[in-house]
Amino acid sequence: MEKAMATFDKGTVCSAWNYSASRLVTGSADGTVVIFDSLDPSSSSTSLTRTSNFKAHEAAIFKIVWVPPEYGDSIACICSDGSSSLWEEVVEDAQPLQWKLSKHFKSNSSQIIDIQFGNSSSGLKMIAAFSDGNVKVYELMDPLDLKSWQLQAEFQNVIDSISTVRKAACLSASISWNPNRGERQQSSFVLAFRSDTPQLDSAKVWEFDQAHQRWLPVAELALEADKGDGVYAVAWAQNIGRPYEVIAVATQKGVAIWRLGLNPDSDGRLSTERVALLSGHNGEVWDMEWDMGGMTLASTGKDGMVRLWQSNLNGVWHQHAAFEPTS
Repeated sequence: MEKAMATFDKGTVCSAWNYSASRLVTGSADGTVVIFDSLDPSSSSTSLTRTSNFKAHEAAIFKIVWVPPEYGDSIACICSDGSSSLWEEVVEDAQPLQWKLSKHFKSNSSQIIDIQFGNSSSGLKMIAAFSDGNVKVYELMDPLDLKSWQLQAEFQNVIDSISTVRKAACLSASISWNPNRGERQQSSFVLAFRSDTPQLDSAKVWEFDQAHQRWLPVAELALEADKGDGVYAVAWAQNIGRPYEVIAVATQKGVAIWRLGLNPDSDGRLSTERVALLSGHNGEVWDMEWDMGGMTLASTGKDGMVRLWQSNLNGVWHQHAAFEPTS
């Protein structure tokens, strides 16, 4: 028998699990954040208990992202007024755990529309995408202080500097950090927009050039005829022993599965191959997530369906399952 794990407040807009799936956070249209905890994660009939409830913003919160667990229990809220904030769970003067504002990010000329965090050899990075098509990379200067952020780089999601766009209007952005960074592998992420400017839209892989201390585009995940298609979501898969990376890119044409080579050519570019175009959702895809092994992709969209995709032994991708969450 199905059992509800938690009941959300009216006006809840977004939610996110933490990295161990033991905590759930929700954001609401009135700027309220609610934290739910699993008091017994080992139980098969786990229910969630509301442990915190606080007003984070006056504006609506439309996305929440957890900071990697190495930096404590912290979240980033992205709001409809274009700002973003970092909140950290702390203990002060023997008081009970409470959530405190660590940092507030805002821009006078554009809005923050997506944020993602990733670890690198030099520490924690935060990638922020803005409504004007610009991307900013922030670096945490002190791992014990979430207030100490410094702007490391700013650029646009274009392959060459000639294509730089002066003015753009972006409806949404999607960022996915490479979860497979090894000791000899540079930090990288995939980024795409849905905008009025085709040069910005196609998914591009960015890699940090340690020698010159800059971010460079090393691949574009789009066929020539599809480069003007806005992207709804991207997701970079875990890699356990594959000689290539796998990245999913969702557009109005479906969910494309891409293989990304590991060895750059003489120009520093990585090889790409689209191995599948998955259709099934009736309408746009809102979100995608890979399982921990990078073998199964879950997608959900405007049609209200959750679909699971897998590749068979011959490398052919197919829909493994589909279901509609009950209300």
